[in-house]
Amino acid sequence: MSDILLSLDRVGLRRHGNAILDNISLQVRRGEIVTLIGPNGAGKTSLVRIVLGLLAADSGRVERQPRLRIGYMPQKLQIDATLPLNVLRFLLLAPGVSREAALRALEEVGAGHLAQRPLQQVSGGEQQRILLARALLRHPDLLVLDEPVQGVDVNGQIELYQLITRLRDRYGCGVLMVSHDLHLVMATTNTVVCLNRHVCCSGRPEQVSADPAFIALFGEQASALAVYNHQHDHSHDMHGEVIDAPHQHPDGSPCNHA
Repeated sequence: MSDILLSLDRVGLRRHGNAILDNISLQVRRGEIVTLIGPNGAGKTSLVRIVLGLLAADSGRVERQPRLRIGYMPQKLQIDATLPLNVLRFLLLAPGVSREAALRALEEVGAGHLAQRPLQQVSGGEQQRILLARALLRHPDLLVLDEPVQGVDVNGQIELYQLITRLRDRYGCGVLMVSHDLHLVMATTNTVVCLNRHVCCSGRPEQVSADPAFIALFGEQASALAVYNHQHDHSHDMHGEVIDAPHQHPDGSPCNHA
């Protein structure tokens, strides 16, 4: 069986005579993290909807591996403040999910202690982990993550990106991720696709960050940030608090955090 989970070939989408997506080609392989970046209005959300089968392309071809299981993580969750719904009951709304499976998924993302917490009382980082647990309930071949660190501080972002990488390794799945972040996400990505209704450039992070099309969209400063790799010798909890206190970087300099 091919390791190609998803293939888009010259995909196009038009609305009211305007091109939303034009000639988009990309592939996601098993074990690979592919990240879509681009400015607002670039067509990232429309492309994700096509990948999920929620929207039909007007041209081109979308091929998914037979019986492909997709786990989807949306940007955020809107819950009515008066709805009596805790985290575990939220996960059990997914069809065919057992209590044991839901609790196991929460443990996998480091959120097992939140099972009985009302959804309205979780933090931004906690909510993202809960949504990631929900995506895992399908035992996915492909994880589709739409802005997975939205509303999370920088230390929490680092932890979430590391978690996504661990889950990729554990499940042997592919990951298609949408992000507006340029400096942290690049360090955990195999392939970057820079989208602005068409594919401006694509490749490994260091290639994309030096591409004139990337620099034209995001500027010289973004190019310098794009290959930033945060190195530290400690861990954070889902709120960004240090739980393994560091002392020094390998070069002897102190590890400081914003």
